[in-house]
Amino acid sequence: MLKLKAMLKLNPVIGITMYGKNEEGEYSLQSAYITAIRDAGGIPLLLPPGEQNPHLLLSKLDGIIFAGGGDIEPQIYNGEHHPAVYAVDPERDRFEISLAKLALSQNVPILGICRGLQVLNVADGGDLVAHVPDRFGTDIAHRRDHESETKGTLHLVEVTSDTKLAIALGVSTAEVTSWHHQAILNVAPNWEIVAKAPDGVVEAIEHKHHPWAIAVQWHPEMASNDVAQQGLFQGLVAAAIKIIR
Repeated sequence: MLKLKAMLKLNPVIGITMYGKNEEGEYSLQSAYITAIRDAGGIPLLLPPGEQNPHLLLSKLDGIIFAGGGDIEPQIYNGEHHPAVYAVDPERDRFEISLAKLALSQNVPILGICRGLQVLNVADGGDLVAHVPDRFGTDIAHRRDHESETKGTLHLVEVTSDTKLAIALGVSTAEVTSWHHQAILNVAPNWEIVAKAPDGVVEAIEHKHHPWAIAVQWHPEMASNDVAQQGLFQGLVAAAIKIIR
């Protein structure tokens, strides 16, 4: 029985944060996140906002994905309101920022995706650009003009060599699926920038001291046929396995 439990543990449990309640009171998340973790050898566990005991929750997880979604309340990072800010969910903000701080302190492997990058940066003392076009212009589209578009848009990013991100992706230049209007303004002190778009937008950060904490501004789960992008999920699962062995 003990041997069986040990074998099962080699499929680490990866928590994935979810969107807040919709008008019907339902939580949701795109299935692409779940598929990506399963394909990488992990067991996905969905994490709806509102959990009151993040310590207990974290004890059940071997790794975490902070998923995409709406904007963080600007007051949390001393930002100003902008007309483009949308889908603010205070319950989700509180839950994810608390969970991020705890996971960082306990060295739980972490992957932040789009909003997830912003959550991790804000949780650790960084702040955000309210609306990317206002600061970086529109030469590179970071999301499509129509907010209802669900396919994202593509652009290139340059990846810093000799980083955990570069190892996970296996490339120095990547075409990424982008769907955001905010980005990092000042990176949190414990993190370093490891990828940028040609217009200067920060596209990825990784923690300076944590064993494996990477956050990207793009959506690797939307690129299921891209070996480099799926390497991020494989890297997360591999880091989780190292922790539990």
